[in-house]
Amino acid sequence: MPRLFTGLEIPAQTGLMLSLLRGGLRGSRWIDPENYHITLRFIGDIDDRAADELAAGLDRVRRKPVEVRLDGLGSFGNGKPHAVFARVAPTPALIELQAEQERLCQRLHLPGDKRKFTPHVTLARCRTSTNEDVARWLMERGGFQAAPFIAARFVLFSARESVGGGPYLVEEAYPLEEEREAFVAY
Repeated sequence: MPRLFTGLEIPAQTGLMLSLLRGGLRGSRWIDPENYHITLRFIGDIDDRAADELAAGLDRVRRKPVEVRLDGLGSFGNGKPHAVFARVAPTPALIELQAEQERLCQRLHLPGDKRKFTPHVTLARCRTSTNEDVARWLMERGGFQAAPFIAARFVLFSARESVGGGPYLVEEAYPLEEEREAFVAY
């Protein structure tokens, strides 16, 4: 079974802006722009039955589209950096969408994610980068910001087991709109 997670896609124009940040960080592996995303809930490896239940539950999520704002850069790692990212402003709408997916996963008895939800777009994985390398890279790029965008859907992604960074495939897409018709005739 593929590794699953839910997330928001990054529009091409925003991905292009993020891709311009690539380079200049020794010991890092850059994420390909087509794999940029905002993870909402990491699910992991689950069996087909659980995946079907998850997909059905996600189909019942009713939320308005979410405005997404990228507002700076940062890094993850305790003592040793392991990723650099573009920070995503944690708006109430984004937090509520993620919390609803978390509750669904708990109802389905899927393993919990031990990490606190920190919305971000991973730009690079730091293999051998030092704290000094990362600090310099962050300082040189200053107060990065991108124009806000509207996420009109969230998706269920799959990934092959690897060290991270893709490729990611969209398994299902779920529109963000409060009222969704079950059937639309044309």
